[in-house]
Amino acid sequence: MGMKTKLILVGGFLGAGKTTLLGEAARQLSQTGRKVGLITNDQASELVDTVYLEQTGTEVSEVSGSCFSCNFPGFMEAIDHVNAHKPADIIIAEPVGSCTDLSATILQPLKEKFADKLSVAPLSVLVDPRQLTDILDGRTAGLHPSAAYILRKQLEEADLIVINKTDLLTPLAVEILKKRTAEEWPLASVYAISAKTGEGLAAWLHEAQQRTRAGTHLAEVDYDTYAEGEAVLGWLNATIELQSQGADWDTLGRNLLNSLRSRFDSLNAAIGHVKLLIATDKGYVIGNITGAKDSLDIRESAGTGRKAQLTLNARVQMEPDLLEGIVKEEIAKAQADKITATIAVLKCLKPGRSNPTYRYGTIVG
Repeated sequence: MGMKTKLILVGGFLGAGKTTLLGEAARQLSQTGRKVGLITNDQASELVDTVYLEQTGTEVSEVSGSCFSCNFPGFMEAIDHVNAHKPADIIIAEPVGSCTDLSATILQPLKEKFADKLSVAPLSVLVDPRQLTDILDGRTAGLHPSAAYILRKQLEEADLIVINKTDLLTPLAVEILKKRTAEEWPLASVYAISAKTGEGLAAWLHEAQQRTRAGTHLAEVDYDTYAEGEAVLGWLNATIELQSQGADWDTLGRNLLNSLRSRFDSLNAAIGHVKLLIATDKGYVIGNITGAKDSLDIRESAGTGRKAQLTLNARVQMEPDLLEGIVKEEIAKAQADKITATIAVLKCLKPGRSNPTYRYGTIVG
């Protein structure tokens, strides 16, 4: 029997930095000669994460239309797709940011049904340090209480809690936060990393690959509260074709994110995340904002030129029709800068109630 593919599931709430982590982890693992595959997941297609991760040259598969839990066969098809030509040594999968109960609905069935071909890593949950601090202080991290409930349940079921964005903190603040986290969730091992700089990833990846016990405990999840927590979010995915006489695409991306931030802030609408990627024949620029006021992050460059493709994803605490209207208005304003924007695809929805394919009440193995 050949080597089994190691499957690492990285959960965590919207804005935690999961996609950045997947890209950096794939880069570090590939440098050691391992074949790495990535799986993204969303409630709809036209996903920035997939477009971005494909730019890294890694094999990427996407499960769209529902979470992994609610489409377990689709998740297994994505694994088969990644392994089609040459089986991956390691697959890292990123479930939807508003998804929880993964130990019961993904890890236990994987251990029972696919132990012959997959070695399941401990469930990792990535968390933003500001949201984590807020939750530890008994607050809701700026979220609707039912959305904050999902974040708490993600942490409760984790085998490994991975505190991200240590580049924003002092070393002392990191140590204090690790200690508080370990005290609050004693069943988890706690790691601290910066997906942006790569710091701390080696230790977490080593543990994720070496530890054999995965999904060691279950969270008690109230599916009514869970459903409400997902339903408070408007969920927009769009692909937009851009044309101009010579636009600076990086500036367009920055301005669009800033204007969307202003609109959402004026309505006191909590931002899960807003992500955009503008791709041209010269390259791409990727940018995002999360709940924190100073969170605008822009990387890479799409340069200037006549044609570009914009992929935009927004997860914001508001009704979908309002979210769609705001996004369309801000894109229309961008056209004042002599840019023609044609919406190729736009999907706006609120996630439906989670209805998992499997839900185990006991631990397997």
